Amino acid sequence: MVFGWAAWTQQGIAAHGEANRAAEARAMAHSGLAIALHPLVSRQTQIPEEQVSPGQSFRVRIVGEGGKLNVNWLIRGEDPMKLAILRQWLTRRGLDYEQCSRFMDCLLDYVDADNVKRLNGAEDDGNYHPANRELRSVEELARVAGTAPLTSQPGWQDDLTVYSLGPIDLNAASAEILELLPGIGETRARQFVQFRQGEDGVDGTADDNLFPDIKSIQQFLKLNDGQFQLLAPLVANNDLTLHIISEGRSGNVTRQVETIVRKGAGKPQILSWKE
Repeated sequence: MVFGWAAWTQQGIAAHGEANRAAEARAMAHSGLAIALHPLVSRQTQIPEEQVSPGQSFRVRIVGEGGKLNVNWLIRGEDPMKLAILRQWLTRRGLDYEQCSRFMDCLLDYVDADNVKRLNGAEDDGNYHPANRELRSVEELARVAGTAPLTSQPGWQDDLTVYSLGPIDLNAASAEILELLPGIGETRARQFVQFRQGEDGVDGTADDNLFPDIKSIQQFLKLNDGQFQLLAPLVANNDLTLHIISEGRSGNVTRQVETIVRKGAGKPQILSWKE
């Protein structure tokens, strides 16, 4: 009985210590996030890993949310050029022509204000009721009829967003996203991203080479004015919507906070928060 009581006591002490470390790690993550949320902090700001005390630290990464495909923006107004980008991305995810057509028509039926069904779409039917508004989250896409060929895939949402300002941020997009744009191509896209990410090959770190304006991007991509005029309505530079990942550590325990914010002249607007 004595040995049993001692073992139980030891387990309680260990559990209490683990809970304390978890709370400390979470506090470290929030400390890093507080710095990243400061109005003067941007993707260009170098935030080194901070050792607060022995065994306790945090590190922060800030990347552009605008480098993803904003689903609402792509289908808004049914612009053929933007719809072509979405269709091309779906094709690269393995959807065939019929699956792409059903996906697109069902999504357009889901967000439009009427109850008129497109050729391959779906409107009110039994227990299915389109929202008749734009998506409020990427995850909502899984509730749209005809999207299962995409949403059943692991990691299907990684390239998508509903939070950015819309046009694809060239300072944040992956090579795979850039290749979807007219006139870019695989070689240009990969050379561009390799240069932008710096030696470590990772966005959101100190050695990133971010372009100051659209003109400098045009020059790097070696696009003439005619080529870039076709591209211009689809792209942006330094979207103010940021994805912040702050990881706190206490001992061997880590906790992570992710948030999507839009920064401007005033207080940052928090769009999404996940711990």
